[in-house]
Amino acid sequence: MSLTSDSATSTVHPAVKNPLIITILCWCTMLLDGFDLVVLGAAIPPMMEDDRWDFGPAQATMASTAGLFGMMLGALVISYLTDKFGRRRVLMLAVVIFSAFTAGLAFTTNITLFVILRFLAGAGLGGALPVCISIVTEFRAVSKAGSASTTLMTGYHVGAVATAFLGILMIKPLGWHSLFIAGAAPALILLPAMYFLLPESPQYLKSIGKDAEAERIATEYNIPIDDELDKKHATEVNNNSTFKVLLGPTFRRNSLAIWGTSFMGLLLVYGMNTWLPQIMRDADYDLGNSLAFLMVLNIGAVVGLIVAGSLADKHSPRKTALLWFVLSAIFLGLLAIKLPIAGLYAMIFLTGVFVFSSQVLVYGFVGENHPSSVRATAMGLSAGIGRAGAISGPMLGGLLVAQGIAYPWGFFAFAAIGLLGAIIFSFTRTLKNRTTSIEQV
Repeated sequence: MSLTSDSATSTVHPAVKNPLIITILCWCTMLLDGFDLVVLGAAIPPMMEDDRWDFGPAQATMASTAGLFGMMLGALVISYLTDKFGRRRVLMLAVVIFSAFTAGLAFTTNITLFVILRFLAGAGLGGALPVCISIVTEFRAVSKAGSASTTLMTGYHVGAVATAFLGILMIKPLGWHSLFIAGAAPALILLPAMYFLLPESPQYLKSIGKDAEAERIATEYNIPIDDELDKKHATEVNNNSTFKVLLGPTFRRNSLAIWGTSFMGLLLVYGMNTWLPQIMRDADYDLGNSLAFLMVLNIGAVVGLIVAGSLADKHSPRKTALLWFVLSAIFLGLLAIKLPIAGLYAMIFLTGVFVFSSQVLVYGFVGENHPSSVRATAMGLSAGIGRAGAISGPMLGGLLVAQGIAYPWGFFAFAAIGLLGAIIFSFTRTLKNRTTSIEQV
């Protein structure tokens, strides 16, 4: 039985539980991702001044890179486990891994152990993002995959800003160790809340044959349980391994395009976040303005996520992502033009609106266009391969800065990457019948 909220359908059951709590729990998990983005940058200066170890720029680079490699591995492995063992249990496991090893960072001044712990913490957190997007997509209805992903990622940026403020408040009186304890502490509340309030995805339950339990949860939350792609590709999914499905004739073209686009998207995000202040310094702006540019860029990101999610639900994540990548390329190129300070702030804000949302819309496309039994793995491959771009972005920016050509060529290089992302993503094709799914919501 397909559950819908169409007033003309008599089989609708009134919702007795609000799926908003699921979004909130996953949004809080994304706060931890935002924390991890900023925490090392905030802690590195006092860590380098700590006489108990010889922690210098090389060691800081190792720790940062280890965390990114851990995220890449976690996205690939944990998301695969999600399609095998369920969204709920694996998401809780990811939070436990991240929080336990992040707490461990506060209690060591051994550089080798610190780097290992950063890698393991990253592995836990890297798996959380694709799982969160998968489960929220399924409880918000697949036709709202665009806003599901963008809503969650606002938590990422809020977490980044909050961690910067925590660093200002805590590091001087309590030391750099306190910041890692603060990053692990939310699990003490988040995990019990997940245990009691986070249900398993009914789509996943149905995919493993637990139809009665799936029907019960779908009825409680008044969400569709019958997914068009699950029915259409049931034979293909049931007779092949997950990776054979994703690289099979139906999904191969999308898979390759998604992986290439994700690489470009996260290269832009991490490259711009890492090097924008220095590029603007090379353009003869003072340090105060250069740091303010980074803040405005991320404020634009939050606005862009909200707008992009709404448009994606209405017009599809694919169409919106293509537009967003093209506009990212245009505004990145325009940053190379000398403007009055007010105009430059406006240009950077608009750049933030498009650059950060582009990759998130790719996640929305993945969520909408894959059967539930392979959705988390597809999401994890997108995020995991994208993390390789996250590693490459700072390297590209650093190379341009070292060569003394970051301004204006850094902006031209990032603009070219945005355009290349649009070109690669244009090879995808929408598999979901959006008209039918929207009518069922």
